[in-house]
Amino acid sequence: MLPDLPRTTGLFRRARLRSQGLVLFALVAVFAALLPVLDARGSRAAAGDGGTGPTRPHHAAAPASAMEPAAPVLSRTGWTATASDEETAQADNRAANVLDGKADTLWHSRWSGTATPLPHSLTLDMHRTEVVSALLYQPRADSPNGRIGEYAVHLSTDGRNWGAAVAGGTLADDTTTKTLSFAARGTRFVRLTATTEAGNRGPWSSAAEIQLLGDPGLPASVVELPTTGWTATASDEETAQGDNRAANVLDGDADTLWHSRWSGTATPLPHSLTLDMHRTQTVSALSYQPRKSGANGRVGAYSVATSIDGVSFGSPVATGVWKDDDTVKSTTFTRPTPARFVRLTATTEAGNRGPWSSAAEIRLSGPADPAVSGAWDRVTGFPLVPVATAVLPNNKLLAWSAYAIDRFGGSNGYTQTAVMDLGTGQVTQRRVDNTGHDMFCPGIALLSDGRVLVTGGSNAARASIYDPRTDTWTATGEMNIPRGYQAMTLLSTGDAFVLGGSWSGARGGKDGEVWSPATGKWRTLPGVPVKDTMTADPAGPYRADNHQWLHATSRGRVLQLGPSKQLNWIDTNGNGTVTPAGVRADSQDAMNGNAVSYDIGKLLTLGGATAYENTDATRRAYTVDLNGGARPVSKRTGDMAGARAFSNSVVMPDGKVAVFGGQSYPVPFSDATSVLAPELWDPATGAFTKLAGMAVPRNYHSVANLLPDGRIFSGGGGLCGDCATNHSDGAVFTPPYLLNPDGTRKPRPALTSTPPARVAHGAVLPVTTDKPVTAFSLVRAGAATHSVDNDQRRVPLSFRHTGGTSYALTVPADPGVALPGTYMLFALDAAGVPSIAKMITIN
Repeated sequence: MLPDLPRTTGLFRRARLRSQGLVLFALVAVFAALLPVLDARGSRAAAGDGGTGPTRPHHAAAPASAMEPAAPVLSRTGWTATASDEETAQADNRAANVLDGKADTLWHSRWSGTATPLPHSLTLDMHRTEVVSALLYQPRADSPNGRIGEYAVHLSTDGRNWGAAVAGGTLADDTTTKTLSFAARGTRFVRLTATTEAGNRGPWSSAAEIQLLGDPGLPASVVELPTTGWTATASDEETAQGDNRAANVLDGDADTLWHSRWSGTATPLPHSLTLDMHRTQTVSALSYQPRKSGANGRVGAYSVATSIDGVSFGSPVATGVWKDDDTVKSTTFTRPTPARFVRLTATTEAGNRGPWSSAAEIRLSGPADPAVSGAWDRVTGFPLVPVATAVLPNNKLLAWSAYAIDRFGGSNGYTQTAVMDLGTGQVTQRRVDNTGHDMFCPGIALLSDGRVLVTGGSNAARASIYDPRTDTWTATGEMNIPRGYQAMTLLSTGDAFVLGGSWSGARGGKDGEVWSPATGKWRTLPGVPVKDTMTADPAGPYRADNHQWLHATSRGRVLQLGPSKQLNWIDTNGNGTVTPAGVRADSQDAMNGNAVSYDIGKLLTLGGATAYENTDATRRAYTVDLNGGARPVSKRTGDMAGARAFSNSVVMPDGKVAVFGGQSYPVPFSDATSVLAPELWDPATGAFTKLAGMAVPRNYHSVANLLPDGRIFSGGGGLCGDCATNHSDGAVFTPPYLLNPDGTRKPRPALTSTPPARVAHGAVLPVTTDKPVTAFSLVRAGAATHSVDNDQRRVPLSFRHTGGTSYALTVPADPGVALPGTYMLFALDAAGVPSIAKMITIN
């Protein structure tokens, strides 16, 4: 195996600089901007064209914002550490060593005499309440023994009551520092429990250093409170020379602002702004949007206090220092607090430009109502960044990254993969060498028999197949045109269609071709030139033919409905043809947006931007209806609350669509301008509703998939090597249709009969349930990467009641409606609560 790049304890070093108030990465950022991303051999990170074209970097370098942790590393002054057991007889391996700042000392579970068996735990006591959002685990450097494999993280305010784990999962067996993220919360005690040793070398656990990250400024598991009836007052405001009243922070207009008094003699710092909600509510977080018209008055150091009566304000529930930029800032309270009044006090101006403070908008958030906003399970750690995922028929989730677990580059001919058991949550890792294929930045299609076809990427002409029945990878025929960032879909014929992909191989000319499962070979489609389907990206074909939205229909036809604003019908028969199909209403190009099939012949498109990166994303969403004839009908539906590119969208059994993550200003590998609140679109109203916020940003290289139990997996992001924005984890979201207001699960119907594993098109499928139901739907298993999942689609089923709780379902006869492949069959009751799905193959 080729070695990874040299690694250091740079994250800890950077964190110490930050905690001391120094300028973080001033030199590193400048230097990084001049360098390409490096691959394992120290060469320029190549697109991986299999020798058919010039190598080039995926991006010139990870941006400076990717090198800085989203949250500050907390000062460990006054902390203590204890362990379930420690080695002191034969070596100084005390728990206290994880706090000494020395990477060459360590804590080790007791190994002399009879070793203490797993599990082992390590507990940090901060001796004060802090908002904590992640644990940084640095393995020992002198030996692999004791590297933590499977783990859990618990929090406690008193050291006695710990509750459920806030994070858990599986760590990679290497020396890199691991970030174990979870929803930000105020706590005093943090406990890391190791349940396995990463390499199964023995009953040991060890750690060189442990750090904790504080408030990321990205509140999780909360929802924004409505501002109707609220008022705002300030310690002072400018009204003589400008309309800079405090009330402007609640008007919903980011172009208006509050500003401290600046005419005449400016009022000196500090300045305060107080929101009166006119009723007592539980508040968990505050968000601050700086003015758009200039830098003056951006809040630097701040504190937040609350009050019931507007007179007595207690000790601050949040303090910190915001960066001197124009992005929306947030702060998480040390504890959810009942309050009527919330006061933000600015004690410094972020750039020290003058004695001013200003704000465009201020918002407050409170704990989410699960029945309205859903809820997140703990964050699950993966031994790699899940850049691509596929839902398997055996209740498992396949994930992979690149040749490495946390970076890409070159054409190395192997891929790091992982499989998550959705029943147990256990994650296992494997390197796949036998296909000679580095499957980073691929096209994916789920075949009619449940296998996963993966094409191109870093090894640009290769194609590989994963068979979940045997847990094996095999090579299939190479494509005629090397590709990366291409789009794929299965056709109604059972063949697979691919288009675009200039990230790998020569730029441009990535015309269509089709793979046959009968021969394992590809045939080109000279009548399907990619140029007719591209966006107007300023980077040209290298970006303009990426990540296309494809929807397969009858007789081997495909609607290409984005990201270009131009829609096209593609016929894959013979040499193929492309026929223009109008434009997507008033939409612009929407690169790194996505499309979801929520009903038969009906799709929703969401977000995106006019260029691949470094331009504003859109909040717009559109419906595209194919049922009216040859020309699809596109209409603008309700806007999302947040502008998003690099987001992921998932169709649910009831036809609603959930969208996760993304950035309002897309920059690969960066977590700046992250959108943390998912949203739910209702086809009945065309409106979006905010859901419970995520604990971890999900942007470039993130994924989302509907699971057979009706919940949704969201994970990944990053893959930029030695950066702070690698997210080797994921979390499962429970939608509101499964939850009561107190967070308990609603009773759900159950499919009590076992349908046949394979069902023909047009068949009548008898099923029984444990209680009466009112609807059935099929949702095709999905495969996601780079914001696109062309495989998922929802097919509501017609049915008749045959007596009691027995029903006869009619499977669509047209394979262009129910595309061949693996589906999740759901039954829904009158309240819209879905059953756990039965997995069936329609073919």
